[in-house]
Amino acid sequence: MKQSGIIDRTGGIFLLVMLAVAVLVPASNLLLPAGHPLHVPDYMIPLLGKYLTYALLAVAVDLVWGYCGVLSLGHGAFFALGGYAMGMYLMRQIGPRGVYGNPVLPDFMVFLNYKELPWFWHGFDMFPFAMLMVVLVPGALAFVFGWFAFRSRVTGVYLSIITQAMTFALMLAFFRNDMGFGGNNGLTDFKDILGFPISAPSTRLTLFVASAVALAAGYLICRALVTSKYGKVLVAVRDAESRTRFLGYRVQNYKLLAWVLSAMLAGVAGALYVPQVGIINPSEFAPAQSIEMVIWVAVGGRGTLVGAALGAVIVNAGKTWFTGVLPEAWLFALGALFVLVTLFLPRGVLGLASSISERWKARRPAATPTPEPAE
Repeated sequence: MKQSGIIDRTGGIFLLVMLAVAVLVPASNLLLPAGHPLHVPDYMIPLLGKYLTYALLAVAVDLVWGYCGVLSLGHGAFFALGGYAMGMYLMRQIGPRGVYGNPVLPDFMVFLNYKELPWFWHGFDMFPFAMLMVVLVPGALAFVFGWFAFRSRVTGVYLSIITQAMTFALMLAFFRNDMGFGGNNGLTDFKDILGFPISAPSTRLTLFVASAVALAAGYLICRALVTSKYGKVLVAVRDAESRTRFLGYRVQNYKLLAWVLSAMLAGVAGALYVPQVGIINPSEFAPAQSIEMVIWVAVGGRGTLVGAALGAVIVNAGKTWFTGVLPEAWLFALGALFVLVTLFLPRGVLGLASSISERWKARRPAATPTPEPAE
């Protein structure tokens, strides 16, 4: 299908859907009575917001896997680091309202007999600084990791294993109480954000809209990147890295830029996730979380961006339903879904929809010109 400009037809539909979601969901929550069939209850708002943050995370994974050929099994690390940066800000906002009433130290530090605030917690009482760390910390880790990995020409399954080892190592580190991040309990019991009660319906709606806006912005950034000249080289690296290198391109620099940008987007997704679910703990670093992210992209359609977001919503909505009906069978269902998609839907759900649309157009009878009446 021929595409022109940054936004193609599928992308335009996606952005319109995001606009509709950002407007209609809050409107149905605020304007429609509780008994109305289209009313969105309060408890659904953070759940839908969580789906949107997962969709942004899937777009970040698709940028490096779908367009760069880098199968990351460690994006949960970037997501969790962004979440921890937001969680540290939210913990600093509690102040003397904590269980122990300490105006400076979070409750877990008082419980563990900390005498003073660790140096890396300073500045997180300021929202701009915390938001800067949301992107800088994952971006810095990605830069250091990518600098060594890509310049060493580590590729394929070896790179995937290293990314998995990275997030597993971070998970073990964050489980330690002496790391200063709450140990296995993580960070929780948040009170407010920017002075607004975090559990208030209006705050939850604002966070939901912010998640929708972030997803649309993340898609536009990635779409602008992959449709540029840089994106064409990135696809060439994915399809034939050695040949692209022999043509004179510095392959490692192209991969590094996409890798760092993807990590930053994952950090933003994590920062929006934490205030909506109310907790961040080391389980977000678990390798299984990162593997699940790859499944989202595969289900929706690798190398499409829109499909990745769609896959994240589909899988997580199914997870919410399935874990309520048969919680012990969810992992088996997820594994079966991945196998079925790999075998029968290699282009994902979006690719299937595109194929059906193309076949339907091909079967439509061509319009025959009506003959002009003889004079």
